[in-house]
Amino acid sequence: MIAEHTLTQQYLRVRHYSEAICRGLETEDYVVQPMADVSPPKWHLGHITWFWETFVLVPHAPGYRVFHDDFSFVFNSYYETVGKRVLRTDRGNLSRPTVSQIYAYRAYVDEHMSRFLDAADPTPELICLLELGFNHEQQHQELLITDIKYILGHNPLLPAIDMPVQENPRLVNGPDVSIREGVYTIGHKGTDFCFDNELGLHKVYLNDTTLSGTLVTNGEYLDFIQAGGYQHFKYWLSDGWAWVKRTGAKAPLYWHSIDGVWHAYTFDGLQPVDPDAAVCHVSQYEADAYARWKGQRLPTEFEWEAMASQINWGSRWEWTNSAYLPYPGFATAEGAVGEYNGKFMSGQIVLRGASIATPDGHARSTYRNFFHPSTQWQYTGIRLVK
Repeated sequence: MIAEHTLTQQYLRVRHYSEAICRGLETEDYVVQPMADVSPPKWHLGHITWFWETFVLVPHAPGYRVFHDDFSFVFNSYYETVGKRVLRTDRGNLSRPTVSQIYAYRAYVDEHMSRFLDAADPTPELICLLELGFNHEQQHQELLITDIKYILGHNPLLPAIDMPVQENPRLVNGPDVSIREGVYTIGHKGTDFCFDNELGLHKVYLNDTTLSGTLVTNGEYLDFIQAGGYQHFKYWLSDGWAWVKRTGAKAPLYWHSIDGVWHAYTFDGLQPVDPDAAVCHVSQYEADAYARWKGQRLPTEFEWEAMASQINWGSRWEWTNSAYLPYPGFATAEGAVGEYNGKFMSGQIVLRGASIATPDGHARSTYRNFFHPSTQWQYTGIRLVK
C-alpha cells in the first residue's frame, strides 16, 4: 500500500517517466502504426492520461471538467463499459488531435490530479484505484518502448534514438535450479499491489523439475538457425509451422543477414548480433521449436514461479507453455475496471519475469504477462527445463 503523503510525488514520478521515454522522438514518429498490435506513441500518451481523467477525476473530483468531449472516444482502449472508441487498427489514422494538443491534455490532467491528490483524504478504495493507475501507466511505458522500437525498426533508415534502457545487459550465468516432486502454493501473497489475475492462492502438484539458470543466448539460437530450424516442420507445433510458412520467418524479429553476418536493430541502430547476449524478440512458437530441437521444453508458469527466487530474471519476458487461464476463484470487479484482465483469457500464453523495458518497481515473481504465441515485438526470451 502506498503511503498517503507520497501520492502526488508518486503520480508525478510515473507521469514524468512516460514523457522521458518519448524525448528522442520527432513529431512524425508519434503517429506511425506499422501493425495492429503497435499503437502510435501519441495514442499511448493520450490513453494513459484519459485513464486518470475517466477513472479518477471525473468520478472523484467535484467540479472537474473534461479537457475535450471527444477524447474519450479517441483514447478509450477496450473498455466496453465506458462506450464507443476508435478501432485499434485505426489509431495510426489519428492525425488529430495533434502531438502538442496531447501534451496540453497531459498538462491539464496532471495539474488537476496534483490539486486533487494534494487535497485528498483518500479512502482505501481510492488508494487501490490510484495504485492500479500507476501500474497501468507503467504497463504502457513498457509498451511505449517496445512500440517505438517496432516503429523505428521498420523504418528503412533503422535510426538510432536515445532511450532510457540498456537493451543487452550483461548476461548473468547462474547454476541450474531444481525442485522436488510435491505440492506448491501459487499466486500473490500479502497486501502489496498485484493485478487481479495473480489472486487466488492455490496448490499445484509439480514433478521433479530442473530449470536452466541461464537464458538462451543469441549464439545458441544461431546454432538452431544454422541447423535448419526454420526449414524443418518436425520442431514446430502445427500453428507454429503455419506461422513460419505464412510470415516467412527465418530469425528473431529485427535480425538481418548482411553479407552472411547477422545484425540486429537496436536503439543504437543496426549492430552485429552479440552471441553472448540473451536472445530476444522471439515468439512462443520459436521458443517452443528451439526447445524441441534441443530435446527439452519450456517450463509451465507454475514451475517458473516455484523456482523464481533461485534464478536471475528480469532482462527478458520468459515464455512458458501455460495457457493464460483464471486461477481458482477468479472473479472480475464490477464496472470498467473489471475488464482489465479477465476478458483476455483465451488464446494467450503466459510469460513470466520482466524485461529491460519494465519500469523499476513494476516486476514481481507472481506477475502474469500474456500474449498471443506469435508475439515477437516484446522483449521476450527463452529459459529451458532440462
